[in-house]
Amino acid sequence: MGSHSDGTPHESGTVATTGTTAMERFPDPGLPPHRPRLTDVDDRAAKRAERQVVLLFLISVIGSVLFFVGYFGVRVDGPIYDVTNTAPTQALQLQNLLLGLGIALGMFGIGLGVVHWARTLMPDHELVESRHAVRTEEQRAEAQSILTTIYDESGIKRRPLLRNTLIGAAVLAPLPFVGLLKDLGPTNLDVLKETLWDEGIRLVRDPSGTPIKASDVTLGSTFHVVPENLSTIGHNEGYLDEKAKAVVLLMRLDPESVNVSPERADWNVDGIFAYSKVCTHVGCPVALYEQQTHHLLCPCHQSTFDLTNECEVIFGPAARPLPQLPITVDDEGYLVARSDFQEPVGPTYSQRGTHVEEMQGEAN
Repeated sequence: MGSHSDGTPHESGTVATTGTTAMERFPDPGLPPHRPRLTDVDDRAAKRAERQVVLLFLISVIGSVLFFVGYFGVRVDGPIYDVTNTAPTQALQLQNLLLGLGIALGMFGIGLGVVHWARTLMPDHELVESRHAVRTEEQRAEAQSILTTIYDESGIKRRPLLRNTLIGAAVLAPLPFVGLLKDLGPTNLDVLKETLWDEGIRLVRDPSGTPIKASDVTLGSTFHVVPENLSTIGHNEGYLDEKAKAVVLLMRLDPESVNVSPERADWNVDGIFAYSKVCTHVGCPVALYEQQTHHLLCPCHQSTFDLTNECEVIFGPAARPLPQLPITVDDEGYLVARSDFQEPVGPTYSQRGTHVEEMQGEAN
């Protein structure tokens, strides 16, 4: 039997056609008619769009400059205090504002400028072209011709101001990120080998600066502590840097629940322990204390330290325990340091192993 020609379904459930192809029944609608933009027909609109793109690129340049002004010009330990008498916190706020605003404007300006350039000035004709392998010399020449046409249609040749501002913005935009690489770690690890702590330096509360007696520290209590001689350092002499290295957490535990190695037997006072507050992962402040488990937690990457075992790492990316500050009491009952830390404080860099060995050798 021949095929059905009345449009009734086959047994398979399909509908037969009367000899017409799909292309004949459903013609290709093609591309919609091109609608010229205002900048395509009005030279004044095109000039205005060009100025807008240039302005966005200039905003990117200004943003990059703002970043460097904040990074190099606003220093919390520099001459800004001699001129404006700005407090450290205010200087940090100003620096962070300039850094964040600079990066935001740098990326925003160049990104929005390129998009606005493409939408208003570059040709927007839609083309359909079959894909094929570029193999022959003729095809390579054709591809080169296409690239040349794109270059010409972008208007770079005819708009040198736009081109130059794009180049300037593109060159400056990545530089803030290159500058930030400098802060991934100190170039001189010796700065972490010594802090303000020394024999006889009292432990004082932060920020009040009042000294602490052993009787003030009860079981389960926690004190944020700095060295008493920190107050003698001016803001233009590295006050915040020294404070960042010397900050300590002071806690009292039941001596029966703490494992103390023989060489550290005299580093605590009746269960009162002092440990660096600077996490050994990337230097975040360790400020969370769990009284029930006797764990110290870093809020940045969840490194967890066990106070009952000399702050060994029990969870997280930290590579070594928190450095312990040896303490004792003076004649008046106030807590004082026996010495400086016996190892560098702060993040554990791969190249700092020799520094730890040197300090341990000096202590011995």
